[in-house]
Amino acid sequence: MLSGRDSHIPKGLSTIPVALVDTRRQVDGKWLPTVKVALPSPAGPARIITAHQPARRLPMRFHSDELEQISARTLAHYDQRAEEFRAGTCSHDVSQNIAALLRHIHGHPPFAILDFGCGPGRDLKAFASLGHCAIGLDGSRSFVEMACADTGCEVWHQDFLKLDLPPGHFDGVFANASLFHVPVQELPRVLRQLHDTLKMNGVLFCSNPRGNNEEGWNNGRYGAYHTLAAWRSRMSDAGFDELEHYYRPPGLPRAQQPWLASVWRKAGHDETRIHP
Repeated sequence: MLSGRDSHIPKGLSTIPVALVDTRRQVDGKWLPTVKVALPSPAGPARIITAHQPARRLPMRFHSDELEQISARTLAHYDQRAEEFRAGTCSHDVSQNIAALLRHIHGHPPFAILDFGCGPGRDLKAFASLGHCAIGLDGSRSFVEMACADTGCEVWHQDFLKLDLPPGHFDGVFANASLFHVPVQELPRVLRQLHDTLKMNGVLFCSNPRGNNEEGWNNGRYGAYHTLAAWRSRMSDAGFDELEHYYRPPGLPRAQQPWLASVWRKAGHDETRIHP
């Protein structure tokens, strides 16, 4: 599912201090009224809040058809705006992120790199130009075609929720502005799949717009916005050890740094895990 989107910044989701999800359901061709749902947290299960009924506590789950709709709607958004997106992001400088991944990979280059959510291929081209064996992956067919044409690299067309990745294949996975599109319910499974496709001591870089552990629709795209503490917990549960984290863009006050970048190693090494 879904692609690397470094122009996406969450807005308008924090109307209450919990995670919000638009859970409209279509019945007989009509959309039922919107329901706002708070995500489960360590403090307890979620609350459902509607305009016409009092809050109650209930675990939050998506059905398979709802996940299909989330994926299809977000991918359609990007497919319909592929050229606009490429023009708007082609000059973005993410060299800091590329360097953060590469400096933690053990061994001698060239490295096998998976650009997870490669979009039109900007960063895929950068890895290839550095001499690495780079493969792209994206859920948007338009982006896959663009990336193939622009980079000459192999690019896999795969939905993030239907991954088919080779085990123990990559030295590094570069997930720049992509994993936040995965619904929280599915994130543990997707992270385990990325863990499994890495070689022992392999490295995962990820950058996501940060938030207060909320998820929902934002301008036609689905996104989940995590705190550092929540992201650390999910990565640790998936078998990763933290190497470093930082906020972007660099050189600005924290309030003007909406992006949380972090680097993780597949567990089973002798480095010291970073704790909060």
